Amino acid sequence: MAMSTMIHNHLPAIPHTGVNRNKLVARAHQEAPVVDRPINGTKASKRAARLAESLSNLLHLHVEPPQRREVMKHYSSWDSFGDDEKHSTPTMSPKEVISDKWREIHGCTDWDSLLDPLHPCLRREILKYGEFAQATYDAFDFDPFSEYCGSCRFNSNKIFEKLGLDGKHGYKVCKYIYAMSHIDMPQWLNRTVHLGDTWSRDSNWMGFVAISDEGETRRIGRRDIVVAWRGTVAPSEWYEDFQRKLEPIGPGDDAKVEHGFHSIYTSKSEHTRYSKSSASEQVMKEVTRLVKLYKEKGEEVSLTITGHSLGGALALLNAYEVATAIPGLPISVISFGAPRVGNIAFRDQLHQMGVKILRVVVKQDLVPKMPGVVFNEGLQKFDEITGTLDWVYTHVGAELRLDVRSSPYLKHGFNLLGFHSQETYLHLVDGFVCQSSSFREDARRDVALVNKACDMLVDELRIPHCWYQMENKGLVRNAHGRWVKPKREAEDVPVPVGSQPNFHALDEIVESRRLQPVYV
Repeated sequence: MAMSTMIHNHLPAIPHTGVNRNKLVARAHQEAPVVDRPINGTKASKRAARLAESLSNLLHLHVEPPQRREVMKHYSSWDSFGDDEKHSTPTMSPKEVISDKWREIHGCTDWDSLLDPLHPCLRREILKYGEFAQATYDAFDFDPFSEYCGSCRFNSNKIFEKLGLDGKHGYKVCKYIYAMSHIDMPQWLNRTVHLGDTWSRDSNWMGFVAISDEGETRRIGRRDIVVAWRGTVAPSEWYEDFQRKLEPIGPGDDAKVEHGFHSIYTSKSEHTRYSKSSASEQVMKEVTRLVKLYKEKGEEVSLTITGHSLGGALALLNAYEVATAIPGLPISVISFGAPRVGNIAFRDQLHQMGVKILRVVVKQDLVPKMPGVVFNEGLQKFDEITGTLDWVYTHVGAELRLDVRSSPYLKHGFNLLGFHSQETYLHLVDGFVCQSSSFREDARRDVALVNKACDMLVDELRIPHCWYQMENKGLVRNAHGRWVKPKREAEDVPVPVGSQPNFHALDEIVESRRLQPVYV
């Protein structure tokens, strides 16, 4: 399935201290002056605004009401450049060799003195792992009309190539991860007689395991195993996410974790084709294999686990299990917009096992404040009175705190989806220097990516919201002139672990559904 052409109009980030915001936008995108028309407020919109303001005040989300634009009368020297020059700017910072300081970048000192100000080498590594987390969304088939809804659209050998990451970061995907999740399938799909021959109603593609290639291994000073976990997309996963019940992570264990996260990570069923083993078992088997393989070759090996939202929660559970099974392995978690996962005992055990965790959060994002909006680690100040409360959720690790207001390219109004978007996170990481500084001038990441699945960029940039989609929403015109859902290439059809695909049978299934020629 061809994806619609990516927009590559890198816009240099510009500090906004003492400069009118409209001039900043004008520098980034040459366009005709824009004047805001007055908006006629309705009772409904006023009620919504009051509700948003009340909610933001309650949760300390630090949002600002949208500001009216004025006529942009002045253009800077940036406008003297043609579009070709604007769009030919590289979209990533140069790679620096970090082999002599990889342990510090990987978190051996809990990133002490590296976060504020943010070390340039650490920024680049955070963006690298963040793009792996974003790839799990970009490759996920969430089309409810697809017979493979819930799977990855590409096989493991092609995923980075199809997403434009081939050769960019120097990693190769070696295994896909599936998890139990009873997807709410459309009725027409439940009735199809061929569903059992293709995809599964009980499994979701949840991410991948990747390994650094020879070049990247030399640059970063060790063989790096990456596990990237996908965040929430399927409705059933939202149900699992918010059950909010703490349960022991193991028999008789004081460490407790949220039931829904733990269920997705550990559930399996002999009656499914893709989840006969749990996500936990799948990833542990592959990580153990890779660690053994490269240690026997005499190489230094590290594990970096990343994920956004639900993926960040699964990353913590994964790190806990690997640290228990393979003591001494350098393990770091780089999470984005992740919720709280467990109690204080869970946090303490992760620390004792040497797992290093960096949580990237946006002030305005609601998800990192949950579960435990009220009862959380803040209650520890009362431990002398109450004792340690094992039912209280707590965050783990170091925090890199970002603010939507720091970017001159982002809208500042109330936008829960935009605040939580992984692309918003990556944009803010790319522009972050320190808490007291403005957005960095030499930020490289393509600003247009922010609007892939939300509406966060200021209107003056003229980047459509939610622009990232399959060309013609996945339809193609066949030889007879009909618009149809194309069949996947045989190599991209999901195949249960340990079995071989019957490509001929799959071809027959799809071809049997083809319509007859159109006669006009």
